[in-house]
Amino acid sequence: MDFETRAIHKGQEPDPATGAVTVPIYQTSTYVQEAVGEHKGYDYSRTANPTRRALELCLASLESAEYGFAFSSGMGATTTVVHLVSPGERIVVVNDVYGGTYRLFSKVYAPKGYEFDFVSHEAVAGAIGEGTRLVWVETPTNPLLNVVDIRAVVEAARAAGAVVVVDNTFATPYLQRPLELGADIVVHSTTKYVGGHSDLVSGFACTNDPTIAERLAFLQNSLGAVPGPFDAWLVLRGLKTLAVRMQRHCQNARAVAEYLEGHPAVERVLYPGLPAHPGHELASRQMSDFGGIVSFLAPSAEEATALVARTQLWKLAESLGGVESLIEVPAAMTHASTADSSFAAPPNLVRLSVGIESVDDLVADLEAALVRSTARA
Repeated sequence: MDFETRAIHKGQEPDPATGAVTVPIYQTSTYVQEAVGEHKGYDYSRTANPTRRALELCLASLESAEYGFAFSSGMGATTTVVHLVSPGERIVVVNDVYGGTYRLFSKVYAPKGYEFDFVSHEAVAGAIGEGTRLVWVETPTNPLLNVVDIRAVVEAARAAGAVVVVDNTFATPYLQRPLELGADIVVHSTTKYVGGHSDLVSGFACTNDPTIAERLAFLQNSLGAVPGPFDAWLVLRGLKTLAVRMQRHCQNARAVAEYLEGHPAVERVLYPGLPAHPGHELASRQMSDFGGIVSFLAPSAEEATALVARTQLWKLAESLGGVESLIEVPAAMTHASTADSSFAAPPNLVRLSVGIESVDDLVADLEAALVRSTARA
């Protein structure tokens, strides 16, 4: 079955008890056992829940994965995956990474003895060597939209015996499937595009490696960072429209990026879909389109802060990937935790999560805000 069909049907057979077309919300914590240790695959909802299981089957299929695991947040998925390694082992991380990931790695795990090497998107493959246990990349990265060569990273990791993890939140499986490029694990904040409606917090991890899958299943149950059945149901609902939403996100983002590229109040536009972007060719090879996030540099930090306060349709808020358009200044918001690092988010960087509204209305709103920037200049 094609992607769009699996998104609607995989793991979502009609309910055998009632014939309900939509997977029910199994709002239960425990299940009756026929005898001690004898049950129908479910004994306690931290371990497994039918609604969550439907989500895990569906999203794993879309990522070309055999095994999928849902979590209570993207950070819950990240935390669980990092437990695959031990203190003293080396982890190579792309330095242009989500601020929450950097905070977790540098402020929580590093003090416990985990060794992190944060390197540029161009240097990831070359930084992998003997002793590297895990490699963590985002592509495109958040918030600078750099593109990491997944195949090159995988090749270097294989030689070193390291596990490659790709955060696929920005691209989604509709645009990019890292497991097909050789990655070992894919993670998501399904809060974002997969859920798609800014009404839940959830995460996901998947793999084709049975040994890794067995360990992740143990950790998922033991650490307990699992979503409730209603959140799992919301993510599953979001998956049904992921393909059509991503098409519109990409279409709108491309138009917004092209508009900004020629504006005198914009210093530089960062979007892999632009031919001038240094990662454009690579993104064209490993992605089917370029995503819905556009970042750009304002003339100054002060102007970036003023600009995001002037838009009307673009709402000033953290997060991304919903149907509505959001605008933010990462250095002061989602990436404030990187301020003490050598790769802090530029203070004049503005990040746009381009929604699925009329692109004419979105551009007009930006134009009204940017006109004042031009006038001040």
